[in-house]
Amino acid sequence: MTTFDRREEGFEQKFAHDEELKFKAEARRNSLLGLWVAGQLGLSSDAATSYTKEVVAADFQEAGDHDVVHKVTADLAAKGIAVSEQQIRAKMDELMALAVAQVKAGK
Repeated sequence: MTTFDRREEGFEQKFAHDEELKFKAEARRNSLLGLWVAGQLGLSSDAATSYTKEVVAADFQEAGDHDVVHKVTADLAAKGIAVSEQQIRAKMDELMALAVAQVKAGK
């Protein structure tokens, strides 16, 4: 194996590792968002856990964050809680920083 081949393999491994961390951080962020929204909705412990799983699953409906934003915005609106898409996205950004830290810490 040449130096170029080893270097290329190293870049591929780093890319795969970074993508895995990104996936885990996004899932963690969605879980944290689900818990936050569950609190806004006044859900009990078991219902909050179930709701959090729904939020995480919503992210697999389409590419990007729009599906998660749409779900939580609609759920909040259905309970008469007015939260804008911008507020949800700001909360998601805040929670992403926390999620990245937790994933890197191995939590």
